[in-house]
This record gives sequence, C-alpha cells and structure tokens, in this order.
Amino acid sequence: MQASTIAVEPRQRAQALLSKAVHRNRRFSLEGTLERVFTLAFNGLVYPQIWEDPVVDMMAMELEPHHHVVAISSGGCNVLSYLTANPARITAVDLSPAHVALVRLKIAGLRHLPDWASFYRFFGEARSRENIADYFEFLREDLDDVTKAYWEKRLPSGRKRISRFARNIYRKGVLGRFIGAGHLLARLSGRKLTDFTRCQTQGEQKAYFDREIAPLFQARLVRWITNRRASLFGLGIPPAQFEALSGGKPMADVLKQRLERLACGFPLQDNYFAWQAFGRGYAPDASGSLPPYLQKAHFASLRARADRVKMLHASLTDVLAGMQPASAHRFVLLDAQDWMTDTQLNDLWSAITSASAEGARVIFRTAGEDTILPGRVKDKTLSRWSYMEPLSRRLAAQDRSSIYGGFHVYQFNG
Repeated sequence: MQASTIAVEPRQRAQALLSKAVHRNRRFSLEGTLERVFTLAFNGLVYPQIWEDPVVDMMAMELEPHHHVVAISSGGCNVLSYLTANPARITAVDLSPAHVALVRLKIAGLRHLPDWASFYRFFGEARSRENIADYFEFLREDLDDVTKAYWEKRLPSGRKRISRFARNIYRKGVLGRFIGAGHLLARLSGRKLTDFTRCQTQGEQKAYFDREIAPLFQARLVRWITNRRASLFGLGIPPAQFEALSGGKPMADVLKQRLERLACGFPLQDNYFAWQAFGRGYAPDASGSLPPYLQKAHFASLRARADRVKMLHASLTDVLAGMQPASAHRFVLLDAQDWMTDTQLNDLWSAITSASAEGARVIFRTAGEDTILPGRVKDKTLSRWSYMEPLSRRLAAQDRSSIYGGFHVYQFNG
C-alpha cells in the first residue's frame, strides 16, 4: 500500500460520519426524513467534478513551499490542483467514501498512467474503453483493498463501477444526474442546452441565456420543483442549507440568477464549469479551460508531487483535533459550515485555531452572501481571526462556478 492511501472505514462508519454531520431532527419528523434521504444520496458519488474554483482558492491562500494544507476534498479537483502551487503537503478529508475512492484513483493515475494523454483520457474525457484496460494494467495494484473493492463492485447493470470511466463519469453521480434532469426538462420544452456550447462571445452567451434558458424559470412546473427542498439534493444542498440559499426568495429566482452568472459572467472558453453544466463534459480535445490538475503543462510536476497528498475518510473536525498544535497553514472548508449547528461550528473552529500556525488562513464558501461566523462562533475564538473582507469580495466575483453567494477568507492573528 502506498503512503497516500489508507484503509477506508466500512459502510457503517461512513453512514455514521454523514449522520453526525447532517442529522439535526427526529427521524420521523419531516425535517428528519429529508435529512436521512439526503444522507443516503450523499453516501454515493455526488461530485465527479468539484464545484469550487481552485484558481480562486489558490489566489486566496497564497501557497508557499512550506505550507501544510488541510482541505475537504469532495471529488479532488481542488486538492490535486493545489499541488500546482507546490505546497509541502496536503491532508485531504471527506465524509463520502465515493469521493475518497475517486481521489485515490486520481492519485494513482498521476503516479502510474503512462503520460498526460492517458491521464486526460481517463479523468478528463472519462468515456473510453481504454480507460478500463489502463485501470487493470496501471492503477489497480497501487490501490488499497477498499478502494479496489469500490471501483470493482458490480452495479445493478452488471458492469463494474470502474466502467463509468468508459461512459462519461461526469454524467454520473448525484450532480451529474441532476444536470441531466435539467437538460431533460429543457428538451421537454423544445430546448437543447448543449447548443449553448456553440456560443463564441459573451454577447452570444447572454443572448442565448435570455432567449432559451431564462423563460424556463417562469414555468409553473420548474418553480414548483425547485421550491421542494429534496429537489436540490442533486446540487449537494442538504435541508439545512436550503433556506440560506434562498434568502427568503423563490428558489427558482435564486437559481436563475446563479445560472445566469455561470452562463454569462465569463467567456465560455475560459469557464470549464459552464462546459460541465451545458456540455456535460469538458471542451472537446481539451481545447477550452480545464481544472489545473488536468492541464498538460502541470502533469510532470504533479506526478512528482502526488505522494504529498494524504487522503482520509474522516470528519474534518476529528482530523484537526488529532493534529499537532500550530502544524497547518491553510484550511479549505468548501461550504460544509452551512450544514453545521452552532456546536459543530465551535468545535470545528476550536480545532482549526489549535492546529493553526502563525498567519494561517481559512477559506470557505456560503450559500448566502455574508459570512456566517459572527454571532455563532464564540468571541474568544473568532477574535483571534481577521476577516479579509475586501479580498473575499474581490475573489468571490472571480469564482467561475458561480453557484455560491459568498467566498470568505480569514487569517489567524495568533
């Protein structure tokens, strides 16, 4: 077993970790039932591609060669992209066993696939039978037993799970199917959203959005569906985050606003998030923007640094609580705090503060625009941190995924 792979806990352990993070209400209450349905969905693959912009993350973190980064990994696009900035090491954690297995597979790919072309075919295009042959020839022996068992488990179709890399894994998972459902709804109204990828300018992007996409959000069915909390589980939004995202507005209006920014806020050729939403994959032949870890220019350096990533299936708070004081320099929380109770938030920030070296930074996103920490995290803890508000607002405007309301940077005062 290689240094960056460790055994994943059994499914029962995974369920316990997710339950601890998400469940707030009684099992048989409406809220409790929704939380448990979300937990079941999140126990599988949710994000084949992470929906936080790693370029913005790296601008916020200002990574240096001695830095130890602690990050929630999700699908791993962020964690592996951070390696392009040459930090000393990365401790990656996630509650989803599927995300852990995906990140470990990507690390094995960096180590052992023959070249960038095979790596991109596997994780960028992700729709070739050659990928399955490469898995068995180059990757399988580098994986721990639980990760191998995950990818080689047979699905109801009879195929092994690794076959998803022959059938476009970006159309799989909870998010992939959510996007697919959006395309289906559009087709039912006579619209083909993949046509958006033909746009050549931002002006064309805006015209297409106004003509083809915006009217969908006025449809009675769409407004009814999006107002149901369970309908947004496909975006990885648990019940506790729904209200923060809506901000008291009809959810259809909020989603329209966020989708308009995704579609029109950046040139299509520079925004791989828009390609994933409308094209359900990256631009053909890697001709458009890509996550940094998939870019050919970074392949050699990432291969040399792959062993710097340690992937853990665990709670972030638990991992931090077990770390040496002042041993970490950067923390990436994604949007996980939107899920948390005040008790969970205080436990997390107490652990972060203990683990933080001088000048440490924390970055995170929120469904709403404002930081959620004041009034919730105890003053004795939060007073040791400075909120970098101008930087946060500037970088929020540059986040190409456009899903979140706010991007936030905190720096440790000591």
